[in-house]
Amino acid sequence: MTNPALPSHRITWWSWALLLLGIGGFAALWVMLGLNTDRQHSWMAVLGALDVALMLRLGGWPRGPGRVVAGVLATAAIVAIANWGIAAAQMGYDLGITPWDSALRLGSQHALTLLQLANGVGDALWVALALVVAAFASR
Repeated sequence: MTNPALPSHRITWWSWALLLLGIGGFAALWVMLGLNTDRQHSWMAVLGALDVALMLRLGGWPRGPGRVVAGVLATAAIVAIANWGIAAAQMGYDLGITPWDSALRLGSQHALTLLQLANGVGDALWVALALVVAAFASR
């Protein structure tokens, strides 16, 4: 018999919705910042990792390796979506199409080339740090 005073931690649809909202919202914030300043702002990945850890806790994800994996994968998703969005929007502006159209038309090989040109070693270090922060903060 379970103790009614202790809350049961289960992953519900609300847990997933909160996590997806956190990923999408933070990625959108990062894209807007990058487009307004014409920089990548890779340090935002660390803030995204902390945001993901908060969303996991607020969503009631149970502690353990599952939450750590979810935190790292969600942080990686934020990084990927934000970088894709920045590259697509900049290409869209040059081609005269909306950022959304550009994001849907941008091929993976072209996006990879653009991201390699835009990101340097410092950006890769910020992303690596963000993944480590996500692992520790999501425990």
